[in-house]
Amino acid sequence: MKVLVTGATGFIGRHVVPSLLKGGHVVIAVARDERKAREFAWFKSVRFVPCDVHRCLDQPFRMFGHPEAAVHLAWPGLPNYGSLFHFEEALPADYRFLKSLVETGLGHLLVTGTCLEYGMQSGALTEDMLTAPVNSYALAKDTLRKSLELLRQQLPFTLQWARLFYMYGQGQHPSSLLAQLDRAIESGERTFNMSGGKQLRDYLPVEDVAKRLVSLLEHPDCNGAINICSGEPISVRSLVERRLAEREGDVQLNLGYYPYPDYEPMAFWGVCDKFLSIGR
Repeated sequence: MKVLVTGATGFIGRHVVPSLLKGGHVVIAVARDERKAREFAWFKSVRFVPCDVHRCLDQPFRMFGHPEAAVHLAWPGLPNYGSLFHFEEALPADYRFLKSLVETGLGHLLVTGTCLEYGMQSGALTEDMLTAPVNSYALAKDTLRKSLELLRQQLPFTLQWARLFYMYGQGQHPSSLLAQLDRAIESGERTFNMSGGKQLRDYLPVEDVAKRLVSLLEHPDCNGAINICSGEPISVRSLVERRLAEREGDVQLNLGYYPYPDYEPMAFWGVCDKFLSIGR
C-alpha cells in the first residue's frame, strides 16, 4: 500500500515510518524539517516531502503522489493543551487539509485523536462513551473527528480515529514525565520532584503504539473511533519506580511536589477490545 505519513519526524511518526516499511508499504513521509528527517535511518527508503501540511492546500493528493491511505499524525502547539491556538487555528487548518485530500481522491484516512476527548470521566473508557473534552486541544480533536464524520456523509471514505492514551520512549517530549526522570538519573540528581503519583493511567511504549497504528491501517474494516492503549491501569508512581529500577537510578522521589492536573480525572484507562478484535 502507498501510505502518506504526516508528522513523520515527530514522536510517533519516527516509529510509524519504519514499521510501515517493515510491513512492505511504500511511504511518502511529510514533515517541515528535512534536515531533521535526514537523521533517521529510514530517510533513504521513503519519498520525503518537506511541507507544512496546513499550508499545502493546492491539490495535496496529487502533490503527494496519489497515496492509497494517509496516517495523519501532524498537530502543532503541543504539549500546551490549554492554548486556544488548537481550536482557533490548528482545527480549521487541519480540517481544510484533510478535506482537500479526500476531495481529490484519498479513500482511507487514519487520524490520531486523544484520550483527553473523554474529559473527566473515570474508570475504564470505551469508544462508545460520549466525549466531553475540557481543554482546547481535546475539544479541537473531538470537533475534528465529528467534522470528518459529517464529511463522510457527502464524500464516502474510510475513517479510522485512533484515540491515543499515554506513551513513552525514544523521541518523547523533553517535558514528559519519564524524559525528565531520565535526565535526573543521568545528571546524578539526588531527588526527583513529581506529583503524589496515585493517579492511574494507561501507558504503552511508543514502538507498540506505532505497530498498532500500522496494524489498524491494514484492517480498514475496523473503523470509527478505536482506543490505542494497553487496557491495563498503572499508577504514575509505579511507572516511575519501574523506570528507576530499569535504569538502576539512585534518585529519591519527592512525592507531592506538584499538584495533580486539573484537566484529568484521578483514575482512567482505555478498553482496547475493539483493536484486539482485528487479531482474533
